[in-house]
Amino acid sequence: MNIIPTAIDGVLILEPKVFGDNRGYFFESWKKSTYEEQGISCEFVQDNESKSSFGVLRGLHWQAAPYTQAKLVRVITGAVLDVAVDIRKGSPTYGKHVAVELSGDNKRQLFIPRGFAHGFAVLSQEAIFAYKCDNLYNPASERGMRFDDPALGIDWRIAPAQWNLSEKDKHHPSFAEIEPL
Repeated sequence: MNIIPTAIDGVLILEPKVFGDNRGYFFESWKKSTYEEQGISCEFVQDNESKSSFGVLRGLHWQAAPYTQAKLVRVITGAVLDVAVDIRKGSPTYGKHVAVELSGDNKRQLFIPRGFAHGFAVLSQEAIFAYKCDNLYNPASERGMRFDDPALGIDWRIAPAQWNLSEKDKHHPSFAEIEPL
């Protein structure tokens, strides 16, 4: 596995070894011992999957304590721009973000530790997005902030007229209004 550090400590791009031939491909998308060798020692307790069409923008979301979550995210088919924003109180990279294109073709994964808001925008006609969480989802702990807050400076790579948002994501508070983790 190839590990690529990002500009924010702890957020990692993971490139698995893919074995392919004329029949297709094979790779290990998760193997506890391999990830632990790379310093990722989460006990994942929940897998999630979503299917979305071009322009769908989901985020920016996180879970408040004690339900904070680390995530290992990947795309099965299609392509997304995946974004993690540091919301850890006192962090030297507080308010900074990492944006990575994940696709069914590049097979990259993104490890996002606890303390980050997360979101993604679908760049392809359709995308199937999958992720592991190290803590269970708790509806009362769900939080969000404006995905388009100028203070964050995120280029979602989709024209605003093409954004497809949930009603909830249209009304989150700004970054300045959130309570850091």
